[in-house]
This record gives sequence, structure tokens and C-alpha cells, in this order.
Amino acid sequence: MIGYLLKMYPRFSETFILGEILEMERRGRDLVIISLKKPDDGRFHEDLSRVRASAQYVPERFPGHPLTYLLAHLRALGRPGAYLRMAGLTLLHLPGSWKAFLRAPLVAERALASGCSRLHAHFASLPAITAMLASILAGLPFTFTAHAKDIFLRSRSRRLLRALILRAEHVVTVSEFNHRWLTSLAGSRIPSGRIVRIYNGVDLERFVPSSSRPSDGPPLILAIGRLVEKKGFSDLVQACATLRDAGLSFRCEIVGKGPLREDLERRIAACGLVGSVRLVGPLPQAEIARRLRTATLLAAPCVVGEDGNRDGLPQVILEAMASGLPLVATRVTGIPEAVQDGVTGRIVEPGRQALLAEALADLISDVGLRIRMGRAARQSAEALFDRRANVALLDEILSDEAMTHPGSTAAAVHPAGGRSLSEERP
Repeated sequence: MIGYLLKMYPRFSETFILGEILEMERRGRDLVIISLKKPDDGRFHEDLSRVRASAQYVPERFPGHPLTYLLAHLRALGRPGAYLRMAGLTLLHLPGSWKAFLRAPLVAERALASGCSRLHAHFASLPAITAMLASILAGLPFTFTAHAKDIFLRSRSRRLLRALILRAEHVVTVSEFNHRWLTSLAGSRIPSGRIVRIYNGVDLERFVPSSSRPSDGPPLILAIGRLVEKKGFSDLVQACATLRDAGLSFRCEIVGKGPLREDLERRIAACGLVGSVRLVGPLPQAEIARRLRTATLLAAPCVVGEDGNRDGLPQVILEAMASGLPLVATRVTGIPEAVQDGVTGRIVEPGRQALLAEALADLISDVGLRIRMGRAARQSAEALFDRRANVALLDEILSDEAMTHPGSTAAAVHPAGGRSLSEERP
């Protein structure tokens, strides 16, 4: 049994986690989901109904549940050595880990009661920190997947990230760029094989090329993602203004929600693009797949935010490639690992609106180029981003046998069944 530790489950934007869980279960894995927050999106993907794993929710805030938290810590004190190690590690990394410290006994209890043999967290932030502390109490190994914001924000404690890397059995990350970043951050103390690059996968049966793209109406530029700075959608709006001024006919749809919606609406109006650029709002995966089959190209004009936030390798890029779409994207983190300039799409420097418009214009104007790049994109998706193949790699990392891997930090699996936090680990 693997305990999946997530900050919020389910989360509408985290389709890559939902897909991973479903594929792990298809492979026969037993999972329990431990969520630190209840969902607040108000929207859910239809695939959620296929998940067999139960979801357990930790009380979100100490002020609302003081007795629950205090009793869990009192029970954890039954293992004084482990508790002191957890407390010492927390003090070493305050203020970054006190929230995790409060939750760790509750997570450890749920993991042991469910029969977990390990913990796996997504994001090197509160989930991974909580998994690290809970693993001390429960006597279980932990792993985590590092993505983007969780490792690139300038406010993220480098010392805390190093502690996570050095104490985890394995660290999985989603691009070679991330792998180099984390390896450099960890330094020479990191054992060989500790950090592993496994690309996120895409369902190659759901996201498929269309037999024929719609020929009626102007070309459709599709962009998908949260309406936040790092997605670069303001640059896309300005590039669309340039296309309009050049006399090109097109439509642009931006799918997603986020705090910059009003700002983007103002930009669209100010540029006189109300009839050409639409903010569609969030859509379920089935509709995303349909839109990708009818689009002309995908635009992913990502940038690095002022706070250092950036994408790792956006899932929508993989989905667009599987759908046989050419892409226009930017040279940010792992994106050039997927979008090969001149082969599967065009890569431009982030923030260069004129170059973005030029790349978009090239693909809008050249049907043959779009067809060649779209075919190459599908072939690349099949070779690199097949969900079944990539989750199989993750499954191997999370197997009990992986504990004997040279990069492992633990020597053996300690079965969780029947143990409580008051029992000392031998």
C-alpha cells in the first residue's frame, strides 16, 4: 500500500496526478490518498469516479481542531526518539516546516492505520515536508515528485530543499532541466541515482490526432492553463494584436481560470481584440481533448515570474503533441525537451512578443508546415510521454524492491500492518 500525500485532492488543474493515480491502480497498486486540504475548485473531472483509492483528509487548521492535533502529538510522544528527531528537524528548518510538523503525527497515524509501506508526495513543499516528518514517526520510507513552483520560487528555502533530497529514498522530477537544477542544489553529498527524471505521461488513447482539421472559419490558436503570470498569456494577447495589424485572420481561445482574468480582459479590450480573443474559462478533460482536435496550433508562451515561479513542463504541451498539434512555445525550463524548434513546433525566447507573433504567423500561414510538425509531435509524444510507460518507471521506483537500490536511503521495508506510533522501530 502506497500513501499518496497531496496538498489538495482532487484539484481541477492537477490532471497529471489524477492520471498517475489511475494508471498506478490499473497496474494493480493499492493506494490510499491522504490530503492536507479539502477541494475548493467546485469542478471535478469525470475520471475521478474511476479512482478506487479512498481519500482521507487531515484537519486543515490547528485553531479549528486543537484537541485533534494535541492528542495526535501526545500519542506520537510514545516514541520519544522519533518525536525528538522530527522536532529537531523542524526547528532546524523553521519557519518552512512548522505547518508540516503540526500535521505529521496525523499523517503518520493514517498511513499506518491504512497499512502503508511508504509515502509518496507530490510537490517539494508542504506535502513533501510533511511526508518527510511523518516518515520519521511512522518508520516508513518516503519519496516525492518535484514539479515547478515548489522548487523554483525564490522564497523557497534552499536548505530545506536539500534536506528533502538527502532524506528521501528517491526524488522524481518531470524534466531534465529540473534534474540538473536539483542535482546542483543537492551538491556532492547526494548518492548516485537519488534524483530520477520521469516525464509526466499523457493518455495516448484519449488525446489523438483528428483525421481532418476543420477547414471552415479562421485558424484557431488555442492556449490552456491557469491565468497566472508564468503562463505568459498577456504576451499572447499582444502577439494577437500584431497578427491582427498584419492582416492575418485567426481566432484565439484561452482556456482556464485564475487571478489575472480581469487584467487579461482589459488587455483584450484595449487591443481591440474582443471579437478575436476569448477567455473560455476552465474545461473538463474530455472537452480539452475535443478542442485540441479542432485547433490549428497550441500556444504556450510561458515566462519566468518576478518571484521566480515558472512551469516545469506543462501537461497541456504533452496533450497537444499527442493530439498531433504543432506548438509555439518559449525557452523556459523543460519545454524545449518536448517542443523541438523546427521539428514539432517553434521555440522563441520568453517575453519576446514580436518573435511570438512571427512564429504564430508562420504556422498560421503554412498548412504543410503545420501538418509535418503535427505528425512529428505525435511521434514524439508516443516515444517520450506515453503515460503507461512513464508510470511503469515510477511504479518501479516506488516498489518495495527499490529499497535495495544503491540510491536508497533505507535498507528494508518495515510492514506497517498492526503497528502504532507508540511502538519503537527496531
